[in-house]
Amino acid sequence: MLIAGDIGGTKTDLAIYSIESGPHAPLAQTEVHSRDYPSLQAMVAEFLAQVKVSVDAASFDVAGPVIDGHVKTTNLPWVMDESSLAKDLNLKSVHLMNDLEAVARAVPVLRMLDLLTLNEGEPVLNGPIAIIAPGTGLGESFLTWNGSKYLAHSSEGGHSDFAPADVRQIHLLEYLLPRFGHVGVERVCSGIGVPNIYDYLQHEEGLPETPEFAQLIASANDPTKAIVDAALHPDHPSELCRATIDMLVSILASEAGNLALKVFATGGIYLAGGISLHLLDALEKPAFLQAFTKKGRFQDLMGRIPIHVITTRAALLGAAIYGLESLKDHKE
Repeated sequence: MLIAGDIGGTKTDLAIYSIESGPHAPLAQTEVHSRDYPSLQAMVAEFLAQVKVSVDAASFDVAGPVIDGHVKTTNLPWVMDESSLAKDLNLKSVHLMNDLEAVARAVPVLRMLDLLTLNEGEPVLNGPIAIIAPGTGLGESFLTWNGSKYLAHSSEGGHSDFAPADVRQIHLLEYLLPRFGHVGVERVCSGIGVPNIYDYLQHEEGLPETPEFAQLIASANDPTKAIVDAALHPDHPSELCRATIDMLVSILASEAGNLALKVFATGGIYLAGGISLHLLDALEKPAFLQAFTKKGRFQDLMGRIPIHVITTRAALLGAAIYGLESLKDHKE
C-alpha cells in the first residue's frame, strides 16, 4: 500500500492507494490546511491513524526544489528529508519530488474529463509539453519524449525574472522593485502575487475601492481569497478586484507563452493550480489567448500550440503514479 501527498503552501492532499486500484482510484483521501501542522510527519501520522491502514511506502510532491532527497518548502517553514521521513513514519521508503514534476508525470495519463481546452491548436505527436501552475506560488515544468515515453522535468521557473509585456506592466515592475529587490514572476502571477497587483492598481493608478470591500480585504486572513471573491461577486463585483484579476490573467498568459517558446511546447501547454481553476471564466475570454500569442513574428506559431486547463488534482495523481510504479518494481 502507498500513501501519496501533494504538499502545498496553503493545503495538502493525502491519499492511500493500492497497486490493484491504481492511481485514479484512491482508497481513502483527505484535504487539510498545511499550516495547521508543525510538520509533514505530524500530518501524515494523523491521517494514517484515522484510516487505520498499514502502508509500505510514501510518495510526496512538494512546492520547492528537491535536491538529493532533501527540500526546504518555499511557502511553508518545513524542512523535509526522505530518510528522516521514512524513519519517523516507519515506512520502507519515502520519495520526495517537486510538485510540478508530479503534475508533469500525470499529464500523459490525463483523461478528457480531466481537462478543459482553451485552444485546440495543432498538437505535434510526441512534441514537448509545458506545464504552468499558479497556486500559492508559481510552478513550471515540462515533458520531453525519449523515443518510448515522456520524461518529466522539474524547474524553478516561477522565480525567474518578471518580464513586463506592456507599459502598464512596466509600471507594476517599477512599483514592486524597491519593495522586493528582485521581482520574480511569482510575485505577480500567483496567489501571493494577487495583493501586489491590487496594491499597485490602488496606490499607483488610483483605482477606487468601495468601503465595504476595502474593509473585507483589510481584515481578511487570506487577502488573496478576499480579492478573488470580490472580483467574482455575482451581484456587485469590485471593479478594482476585477482589474486585479484581469492583469494577473494577462501576465499568466504572457508567461505561459514564454514557457511554451523556451521548451518549444508543440505538444501543448497545460495550466494547473488553484488560481487557474478559480479563474476559468477569465481564461476562456479572448484576452487570454491574445496575450498568449502576442510574440511578434512567432504569433502564428503560438496560435498552433494547444492550451488546456487541468481540472483534476494532477499533482497528487503524479505522486501516486511514481509511488505505485516503484512498488511494482520492488515486487517484481
